[in-house]
Amino acid sequence: QLPLVESGGGLVRPGESVRLSCAGSGFTSSVYAIGWFRRAPGKERERVSCTPFGGGITYLDDSVKGRFTVSRDNAKNMFYLQMDRVTPEDTGVYYCAAGRSNRVCDGREIFDMWGPGTQVTVSS
Repeated sequence: QLPLVESGGGLVRPGESVRLSCAGSGFTSSVYAIGWFRRAPGKERERVSCTPFGGGITYLDDSVKGRFTVSRDNAKNMFYLQMDRVTPEDTGVYYCAAGRSNRVCDGREIFDMWGPGTQVTVSS
């Protein structure tokens, strides 16, 4: 069983919304930082967000600020990426990741676990 599995991707029209979910298993999510990443076609993977555990401030990439929000339900080991007003530039494979240290959010440490990803395609 994979420790992280994303879902909710698909074809979305520009300007619409989509919510991605990430189900965690086999670990206590309340002590893991959770990140969302994406890889656009022909580009390298980039970080979209990172939420430290313990109530820290969520980092959001400038390209998604004001449009994307993240949330987590530690009791259910579920993590969410709400994507509003999507554009074609948001197309890509979206991944969630978990890191045991909050230092993953500033790049000082690497994430411990990754999901296989879910495709989001924004097109009219």
